[in-house]
Amino acid sequence: MNTPFIYLHKAPKVEADKQPAIFLLHGLGSDENDLLQLVDSFSTHCHIFSLQGPIKHRPGYAFYTFEEEGKPNRAIFDKVLKGIESFIKEAIWEFNLDEQQIYVVGFNQGAAMAQSLAMVMGNAIRGTAALSGYLPDFAALEYSKKTMDKSKIFISHGEYDYDYPIEWAEHAVRFFNDYDTDVTFRTYPVGHGVSEQNLHDLIAFLSKDLPNNLN
Repeated sequence: MNTPFIYLHKAPKVEADKQPAIFLLHGLGSDENDLLQLVDSFSTHCHIFSLQGPIKHRPGYAFYTFEEEGKPNRAIFDKVLKGIESFIKEAIWEFNLDEQQIYVVGFNQGAAMAQSLAMVMGNAIRGTAALSGYLPDFAALEYSKKTMDKSKIFISHGEYDYDYPIEWAEHAVRFFNDYDTDVTFRTYPVGHGVSEQNLHDLIAFLSKDLPNNLN
């Protein structure tokens, strides 16, 4: 692919025409290896693409810079978001993906990106999972929004998350409900992270449409 992103691609173990795909976006200071284990059960029949953030942030990478939590640098965020959208569209063409079965899963910064993608790409993304993230104010207020009535989103958050307050997740839930998106919202008695129950619920969300090897 002609892309500036470093990424990992895991082809399905069982090959067929027009297969689904899951795109992974990691959190601050992590890398493209971080979220693979969350969706490993879908690797038999789905393409999995995991992108590395383009900005170095020890010990790993970031998708954007920020002055304070919840307030991304707008110019950088816009540029990277457009780059990810282009990456997804190119992958659909190059790997002959099923355009009706495109999913994005993000954690932390990746969740902020994932929710923004859900808005600007609309029904082109069938399902979005935003784990411990938020929707930037400028994205909610100023981005051009596509129809989202045939897409769905899973938003999960820790009740004791002191990095990204749970109110940020609740704001995103209200936003997507207002645009007729099918919203699933789950909270857990944890901090900023993905608990075992959170992972179970994520897999259940994806499994409503996607085949996995746990069935």
